[in-house]
Amino acid sequence: MKKTFLARRNALLSPSGLTAGTVVLLVVLACGAVRFVAPNVFLTVFAPVLRTGNALALRTESFVSGFQNAQMLAAANERLTSENAALSLQNRMLTEQVSDFSALAGPGDLPSAGVVAGVLARPPESPYDTLIISRGTNGGVTLGMEAFGAGGTPLGIVTETSASFARVTLFSTSGRHSSGWVGKNRVPVTLVGQGAGAFTATIPKAANTSVGDGVFLPGPGALLIGTVTALESDPSSPAVTLLIHPALNPFSIPWVTLADTGAAFVQTLTASSTKP
Repeated sequence: MKKTFLARRNALLSPSGLTAGTVVLLVVLACGAVRFVAPNVFLTVFAPVLRTGNALALRTESFVSGFQNAQMLAAANERLTSENAALSLQNRMLTEQVSDFSALAGPGDLPSAGVVAGVLARPPESPYDTLIISRGTNGGVTLGMEAFGAGGTPLGIVTETSASFARVTLFSTSGRHSSGWVGKNRVPVTLVGQGAGAFTATIPKAANTSVGDGVFLPGPGALLIGTVTALESDPSSPAVTLLIHPALNPFSIPWVTLADTGAAFVQTLTASSTKP
């Protein structure tokens, strides 16, 4: 009986395995020989590929960083635009304040005396014929100070103060009496407040007052407070009633100058002298 010998399988000795293993072995030996004989040959062969990869990497990085730089530039531009708008607004506010101060003191000069205060509330926000101003006793405001508008126009008297604010009662308060003059000849009159800056006054017809004449209050001196806009009279009466329009609209006064002119003191003396 014949013994059957089974051929041992060897992956390296199989026809297909022998071919693949031989090829791999030959490639490894060839690479080793080439590296041994010419060490830089692989670097020389693959250098273009490496340079191309580096260039692509740099371009990709530059492209991505370009987006980042654009975002940074956009953010910086937005911030600068916002700051420029704020500075422009501040410059406009300062320009308006200089203009207001110039008008407050009269032509060619800025306020050099008295206390300058902004008007926080005016009619109709405040009680009628009353201004609420932004300075009080901490800012040098005292009771009895006289308030002046643009060009030195007399407005009223400080009648109430707190640490940071004060109340100015206008000369035009309804029923309030103030002594002044009218016309170029400075005819003495007693002005009666009618509210909202308006006054009336009664004078003899012989004074020859006409529409357009100026009306003045002491300030010191004669300070324009209004203008005669109409004359009302009864043919049988020797007197004429003057209707007086204010020189400044109390509804649109932004700033006042406060000074102690003695107006409140004089008013007190006048009131005490009329008592029986």
